[in-house]
Amino acid sequence: MFDRLKIWLGEGDQRASDGAEEVRLAVAALLMEAAHVDGDLDTGERNAVRRILQQHFALGDEAAAALARAGEHQAERQTQLFGITRFIRERFSPARRIEVIEMLWEVVYADGALDPLEDTLLRRVGGLVDVGDHERGEARRRVQRRLGIADQS
Repeated sequence: MFDRLKIWLGEGDQRASDGAEEVRLAVAALLMEAAHVDGDLDTGERNAVRRILQQHFALGDEAAAALARAGEHQAERQTQLFGITRFIRERFSPARRIEVIEMLWEVVYADGALDPLEDTLLRRVGGLVDVGDHERGEARRRVQRRLGIADQS
């Protein structure tokens, strides 16, 4: 599992292996923040977060659920996105930061609709992790195609 995580973070970067738990928790917290930003954390969004964590970090059902709960707890404790996003910006390659944006789009579209607060969050996070509007928009369109959602931009 850690070999796959190290590859996902950039070909075995030493910082990745040293901070694997921090990395997973930061991503989980950001995903849970996106799921909750509209004030309605529904089952579809929870399931999307678990599925995304499972796929991207090669976790089993229970481990993904536990990570999602830890991410939710971390998101509740955070008063600002800056700490989480700074960690992601510093630890992730540009391609991996775009992948995180795609994960966030998957979460916010899990309930089939995009709330204005969710859109605002994605704009803020994109800026904070140094993913430009063009790349963020392309990530959104890839997720919409993958989920069969008509382009709503």
